[in-house]
Amino acid sequence: MFRTLQKSSKNVRNLVNSLEVQSRHMSAALPQPIINPDVKYTGIFINNEWVQSESGKTFKTINPATGEVIAEVQEGDTADVNKAVDAATEAFRLGSPWRTMDASRRGELLHKLADLIERDQVLLASLETLDNGKPYVMSLMADVALTIKCYRYFAGWADKNSGQVIPIDGNFLTYTRHEPVGVCGQIIPWNFPLLMQAWKLGPALATGNTVVMKLAEQTPLTGLFIADLIREAGFPEGVVNVVPGFGATAGAAIANHPGVDKVAFTGSTEVGKIIQTAAAGNLKRVTLELGGKSPNIILADADLPLAVETAHFGLFFNMGQCCCAGSRVMVEESIYDQFVEMSVERANKRTVGNPFDLSNEQGPQVDEEQMKKILGYVESGKQEGAKLLTGGSQYGDKGFFVQPTVFGDVTDDMTICKEEIFGPVQSIQKVKSMEDAIERANKSTYGLAAAVFTQDVGKAIYASNSLRAGTVWVNTYNTLSNAAPFGGFKQSGIGREGGQYGLDNYTEVKTVTIAIPQKNS
Repeated sequence: MFRTLQKSSKNVRNLVNSLEVQSRHMSAALPQPIINPDVKYTGIFINNEWVQSESGKTFKTINPATGEVIAEVQEGDTADVNKAVDAATEAFRLGSPWRTMDASRRGELLHKLADLIERDQVLLASLETLDNGKPYVMSLMADVALTIKCYRYFAGWADKNSGQVIPIDGNFLTYTRHEPVGVCGQIIPWNFPLLMQAWKLGPALATGNTVVMKLAEQTPLTGLFIADLIREAGFPEGVVNVVPGFGATAGAAIANHPGVDKVAFTGSTEVGKIIQTAAAGNLKRVTLELGGKSPNIILADADLPLAVETAHFGLFFNMGQCCCAGSRVMVEESIYDQFVEMSVERANKRTVGNPFDLSNEQGPQVDEEQMKKILGYVESGKQEGAKLLTGGSQYGDKGFFVQPTVFGDVTDDMTICKEEIFGPVQSIQKVKSMEDAIERANKSTYGLAAAVFTQDVGKAIYASNSLRAGTVWVNTYNTLSNAAPFGGFKQSGIGREGGQYGLDNYTEVKTVTIAIPQKNS
């Protein structure tokens, strides 16, 4: 077993290197990005048609690398959500093309959608980089690739989500059906627009629901492009409706709408609480994937080069804009100084700049508001006594870039140790032992993810069983799969996305009991 952990460490090191290090040298192998991709879709998508907002309002979507306007997008609000819910309700009526469609055919449509995304992958990756700011290498290799896999994974589930025949007493036939919930409102974030859209649409459509989706106002372009691919794939009218807009208007309209049977939200814990309160009006089913302050525990026996590189990847990936980012690194005191020195050295080597340049690991933050929020946390860390070891300022004079930042001597009571920064700020603190780290980590109000680095299998099992988090990684980080559930404990959310568990959020279990003349075994 010890050798297994050692072998696993080597595999993870290879994985991290392939994603973050070697990607800088793969320009010859990757298809070149489209630097100025054509923005084809900026409207509201209802009943497989593009329409303008009822109010006539639009909003600007901004290139975070330059601060320049990319396009004007139709601004949906309550009136547009009402139209979208009406369309989804009609598509869900008994006898509709969607309700009478074979489950296997739903799977075929999801496979077709995945094929279309694969066909347009370079354009989609380029749009994602333009609108979100993430490096093109990551947009293509991670976001688009995982999006395709997600739709294909849930396509396979479409005709396999079955109920049971239950042998109750008496002359009765009893069975269960897994029926779709109905009209699902889905509100997605800006950090992984394509992938979060797939995480929501995949299980909802595989199980036969209809959808009204609100895209993040910061990053609407790829979600709108996917909407037209849904039409091209052959989904019936009204099955998927996409409304770009703001949370306070379009998002609130979805959460409050009496015709919406379920709401799924990914975003901040603060907004998640608002949505849960709003959903109480008609007792909507609610799933929430919310914030985190994920502890990454580095024990003294860890493979140190692996732990440093993986902790770097676990925090700085996607400019630190990950809900499960390992933003609280807890290092056993005997290796603390060495780990900190190596982490600072790695952060200083991180390449920052134009996200279309294939040599850059880090692009801009999503917008100016997010950049200023991150820099505010940096100031808080300095004022509360944390030791700023590198970075801590805006990078460059154009766009919304933040220097890779590392703090040492972080204590549990500091704001940067307790709150979700959502940026490239690594907070490193010293712990006395594994037990000390677990006790302190579990005091957090969050519980989305955690990790432990050790070569002792007993410690690995003890720590992973003891940490109060929905996902625990051992000698790895950000290792996710469509087949594995993802979600949080405590204030990190309700429910799970991914895997068979993710289907449960989109089905109702119905029990049917029929009186029969005689039951035979």
